[in-house]
Amino acid sequence: MKIHKLVLLAFACTWSLGASAQWQWIDKDGRKVFSDRAPPLDIPDKSILKQPGTRMDPRPALPAGPAEPAAAASAPKPSASSATGGKDKELEERKAQAEAAEAAKKKSEEEKIAKTKADNCTRARQAKATLDSGRPMMHTNAQGERVYLDEATRASESQRIDSVIASDCAR
Repeated sequence: MKIHKLVLLAFACTWSLGASAQWQWIDKDGRKVFSDRAPPLDIPDKSILKQPGTRMDPRPALPAGPAEPAAAASAPKPSASSATGGKDKELEERKAQAEAAEAAKKKSEEEKIAKTKADNCTRARQAKATLDSGRPMMHTNAQGERVYLDEATRASESQRIDSVIASDCAR
């Protein structure tokens, strides 16, 4: 039993050695970055806070002096087509999917509104036909009593129904 614990302790100690071989630097935005790889070439040496014990920096030594701007000016600029990698294509696909989903949602809402307006139009036309028939109609007042519609109430209800028809039946 003690041998298992000893082996486990030795394994844990050796595993933690890998964590000490980390790079640490401050990026352009001022955030600390931790990585097992060397920082990008555009990070100055003064921004590198920690590096692995053995210096195996894959970054080439940069020439100092006036040759540096000339080398930068003569370097070919990456074209837009070569800069688009797999991540950009995935991003564009996700963006297209999101736009398609948004368009489908908008179309669904428009169809729902159109269906509601069509239902309102049908009901308003039926109410208008009933109101214009001239038959006596009843409604319930605030006290819960049934009351026949008088001419003033019938005229105001007719105007309300006309406005519903004008707004919902317009195509």
